[in-house]
Amino acid sequence: PAAHGYSTGSSRHPWRQHAAEVDMSTAGASGISGDSYTVSVADRKYFEENGFVLLKQVVTEQELQTIIEPVYLKFMNGEVHVPGKDLCDMSGAHGRTPAEFSVYNVMLPRIYYPAWQGNVLEQRCKAIADQLRGGDMHIDFDQIFAKRASSADSAFLWHQDAAYWPPLESDTAAANCWLALSNVTKENGCLRYVPGSHLEPQLRRHRPVGKTREQSHAICTDVDESADRVVDVPAARGDVILHHERTLHCSHPNLSGEWRHAYILNLRKAACIAEERALGFNHSHNTQLNWDVFNKWS
Repeated sequence: PAAHGYSTGSSRHPWRQHAAEVDMSTAGASGISGDSYTVSVADRKYFEENGFVLLKQVVTEQELQTIIEPVYLKFMNGEVHVPGKDLCDMSGAHGRTPAEFSVYNVMLPRIYYPAWQGNVLEQRCKAIADQLRGGDMHIDFDQIFAKRASSADSAFLWHQDAAYWPPLESDTAAANCWLALSNVTKENGCLRYVPGSHLEPQLRRHRPVGKTREQSHAICTDVDESADRVVDVPAARGDVILHHERTLHCSHPNLSGEWRHAYILNLRKAACIAEERALGFNHSHNTQLNWDVFNKWS
């Protein structure tokens, strides 16, 4: 744990509002209800209008320490074998060892550690996704994202999640649930959004961060921050930020003195997941795909 600067304390990066950050003070009283989570009418409306919403304390401190972090740390410390490219540096750098990664990324951790499946976070994220995306939402994939301290190259560039995925015939509604395991600020790499961008009629054109998708899985698009309204969304440890698959987002680099930790669950409709799998698409970076065919909008 010490190698990754992991801290469960809440005082070292206190959550605070800045003038340029999104104001969620008018959001309704969403909250935990047993193993479920109830999203308020105000928060549902916010999501519909903006394409993202910050939901406070989706998991408690005790649940983080006893259910989520013990397994998360197994991956961070290399105690669980992750084959091939499913353990990678999403900063786009090549030739680094895991101990040198700027953006420590693990694809499909719940597949590589099945005992994690069905935990309270998964149950609550499904409840949230069902409320915000019309029901029948199921886990498609999960992902660990950790940004190294003082890593100027750990910024994640502007993109829309839907640009990573093949075009499908079924309903492609998705709910990306981003759990903060650190207190997340602008300094250590909080998410940034273009509110309302999920309502644009077409996906923006994306391109690989590297020369090809095979060289660097990450993709990016262009956002003119002088024309598009951009907001930062800090989050407290245990909060979840949920966004729409078409919402433009990125994140700041981690310029703080500690690692920034996050975990993602992405949920989609059952028919959509079945169609993906029938095409051989399972979100593993080890899957051999013709990206030019799948990403017709690139």
